Amino acid sequence: MANTAVLLLDFINDIVHPDGKLGAAGYAAQVKTRDVLQRANETAQIARSKNVPVIFVRVGFSSDYRECPDNSPLFSSARHYGALRLENWATEIHSALLMDENDFLITKHRVSAFYSTSLEAILRRLKVQTLLLGGVATNLVVQSTALDAHDRDYRVVILEDLCAALSERDHESGIANLANIGIIAKSVEMISYL
Repeated sequence: MANTAVLLLDFINDIVHPDGKLGAAGYAAQVKTRDVLQRANETAQIARSKNVPVIFVRVGFSSDYRECPDNSPLFSSARHYGALRLENWATEIHSALLMDENDFLITKHRVSAFYSTSLEAILRRLKVQTLLLGGVATNLVVQSTALDAHDRDYRVVILEDLCAALSERDHESGIANLANIGIIAKSVEMISYL
């Protein structure tokens, strides 16, 4: 088993597709401008060819939003607009990302991929020590997951060109913060971390 895993965070239709409820607000435009989906797909294919696990993590809620926190400004807007509902197109992984039968798919109900999910149990079983992260948004899921990974003693590598935010400014601010707790790299450099 490789001691590295690739985490692809919140690449769901509602966030990264132009017809998604959050994608239409600007995320999809940034994802397209930065060519994030193509790079994420290429990264996943390279990882699989090297027997490196690929783990997709998606945010979502039941149709009645029973897992949605009442006090969260971020998630209460999802409830208000009917976004991020599980078991429909909204929370499916974008079709540009080709999932393999051996990939993992984890559903979360908070910002961090670690919070109340099976992610850490999977990483421990796979003996993972290094995490290569990409996702949308840089300043939300990527930053939150990277901080949690750092505090769990994983080596954190942010694949900067696999990330996007609502604006370039938000992305750059997120990357500046992430540089304090991880390595900032491009996807073409991922081989050196496998």
